[in-house]
Amino acid sequence: MNNKPILKQILADHRSLWDNPQTRPVVRENFQKVLDCGTGALGADVYASSSGEKMIVPYTCKSPACSSCGQRATRDWQQVIVSDLPEIPYVGVLFSMHKDLWEIFRENRQLLDGLPAIAAGVLQDWADCRHGAQVVILAVLHTFQGRLNFYPHVHLVVSSVGLDRSGNNLIWGVAWNFYYVQEELMKRWRHGVVDYLLAALDQGLISSARPQSELRTLFEQHRNLWWKAGVMECRSKRALVEYISRYLRRPPFAQHKLLLYDGERVRFWYIDTKSKQRVVEEYSADEFIDRLANQVPDRYRHGVHYFGLLAPRCKGRGYEVFLALLRQKRRPRPRRTRWRKLIWLTFRRDPLLTSNGEVMQKIGWKAPERPKAKAGQILRR
Repeated sequence: MNNKPILKQILADHRSLWDNPQTRPVVRENFQKVLDCGTGALGADVYASSSGEKMIVPYTCKSPACSSCGQRATRDWQQVIVSDLPEIPYVGVLFSMHKDLWEIFRENRQLLDGLPAIAAGVLQDWADCRHGAQVVILAVLHTFQGRLNFYPHVHLVVSSVGLDRSGNNLIWGVAWNFYYVQEELMKRWRHGVVDYLLAALDQGLISSARPQSELRTLFEQHRNLWWKAGVMECRSKRALVEYISRYLRRPPFAQHKLLLYDGERVRFWYIDTKSKQRVVEEYSADEFIDRLANQVPDRYRHGVHYFGLLAPRCKGRGYEVFLALLRQKRRPRPRRTRWRKLIWLTFRRDPLLTSNGEVMQKIGWKAPERPKAKAGQILRR
């Protein structure tokens, strides 16, 4: 018998903590989807063989709060973006911020939308000023650390090959010097975020218990404070993409990291980024669910942002020229991994194979046991 604690059990046992009007509707909706995932609540496909064997395969929730569904979605996205990016060198860039500002962004989540654009603007402006080049930029916003604390930061993948202003020539080595100027890049990022917060404050877009004068002083103080910025040179685009997107469409908490759940306490482990060591953390169930809820993105918020030559306005013009100058062709996008193949890749077994070696075929489906839950309207059993 498998006694390993699972996230579903924690959410089910403490439903009153998140299924209430004080919780964001998107959190209630996604946590309910996690509970319904793999059950008859969402419906199911029915498979059978000529020998009489039958199997019911419940539908999954496709929620970003579900570790299993999110893992599959992340895997599919990684395959798509790796096929889209040309075969050239890339550089990984990280922009973070001081912990004094974390709570401001947690309380005003709409401000998170501007961070990828600010980060990409810093890199594109630098490439344009120093090299007169437009580069490929892929930005992913993260809001967490291993301890599940709310920590907004932006990961970016930047090409070291760009397209000059005329659009007729390639410029090589654009991003290689980022490593040597990361302090300058960090300064530009810091000033961009401070200006962004001050503009939002002037327009009344920031809600906080602190008075506006105190917030303004706090923001201005950070113009001269040190913020973390990092640059990682890497020739493998797949490695960079997998690194920045490992928690793209799934929660920042892997199921296998759960060590203990006794009804009141939750214990899990994570890798500390400084010591590179495995660290064990323990929270009360209330705090664990609260921290997990903070990481659920709002509806219609994109986890990936495309800039430079990857921006939608450039995809039909500049990007095609860029590929032509590289003498590369746009590759067809890979198809979404089917659930049967995914189980084979993960567990090396065919779920539709019967005991006598026959492959079952789909013969029908079962309707959901109850209506689909909507945001802000959670239907209890």
